[in-house]
Amino acid sequence: MRYLLLLPIIAMTALSLVACSNASDADASESTTKSKEQTVLRFSHFWPATSSINQEVFKPWAKKIEADSNGSLKIELYPSATLSKPDVTYESTVKGTVDIGSQAHGYTSGRFPLTQIAELPGLSNSATQMSCILQTLYEDGTIAKEYEDSHVLFMYGAGPGTLHTTDKLIKTPEDMRGMRIRRPSAVAGDIIESMGASPVGLPANDMYTSLQRGVVDGLSFPWEAVTTFKIDEVTKYHTNIPFYSSGLIVAMNQDSYDALPDELQKVLDDNSGMALAKQVGEVFDKHDLIALQSARDQGHEVVDIPNPLNDPIWREPLEKGTQKYLKDVSDLGLDAQGVYEKAKKASATCEV
Repeated sequence: MRYLLLLPIIAMTALSLVACSNASDADASESTTKSKEQTVLRFSHFWPATSSINQEVFKPWAKKIEADSNGSLKIELYPSATLSKPDVTYESTVKGTVDIGSQAHGYTSGRFPLTQIAELPGLSNSATQMSCILQTLYEDGTIAKEYEDSHVLFMYGAGPGTLHTTDKLIKTPEDMRGMRIRRPSAVAGDIIESMGASPVGLPANDMYTSLQRGVVDGLSFPWEAVTTFKIDEVTKYHTNIPFYSSGLIVAMNQDSYDALPDELQKVLDDNSGMALAKQVGEVFDKHDLIALQSARDQGHEVVDIPNPLNDPIWREPLEKGTQKYLKDVSDLGLDAQGVYEKAKKASATCEV
């Protein structure tokens, strides 16, 4: 009888233990779920998936951010302009269509007029120097106003843009007269025009077929990009001249950045800025040399003009193109000459 009286108490105790066990399991499950919560940021850029910039910079950068955040922050890469077109990637980032984007400044004509002063000939002789110049001008506030609608992660620059043609070796500015040359930016366009050639605007991803079909006779392109976009398959003549330099940016949507907790913002901040700018530059410089040697090894014709501003034949049209761009920017009511002087100072500081 005494045993029968105890049965309800035993049952209630067992049920209580089961409930506590279930509650404990639920708490553990919820805790595990929280520990696995992850913020995913979509990063759009135009470089091919196999390019050196994607393989040696962006992929390791994304992995480091994930590791430094203990898996709380993940960068998903979308190369080859699969998520946004090359010429609207910055605007797509500003609008939040993508969280992070990388674009060449010159792809959006007139959008970054002060920044593009750094692209003028004579300011940089390497991608590392160009990257340093851009990042310096951003950090000291000289060009920062052009990016108030985004959160800049880092600037970077490609190596000097040299001339690559399909049927004719360019040895003098006169050789360019009447040719159709792809222009990557307004800066390069003014210089190409000062040589008597016709600048043609085309994104990098369209260059191969345009050269193949004769839409253009040549282009101004950094050596690294020549192999990245397989331009060496359709051009056999190369004028190794520091014609201009291209500036690029990696920016983040401001709302996406602001939505992150402080510790994740710090992870991004710690993996941004000058260190990343120079890292990209070093990768470009390495592959510029490899691409140049590859052209020579293939038997292509290459002429070297290392210091065109000190060359009496090339100096005049280069200076003419430079002054035209500075005047156009001044006509917008901007201090073009002041920025140009600051860019020259940054160039001297960043020289490698």
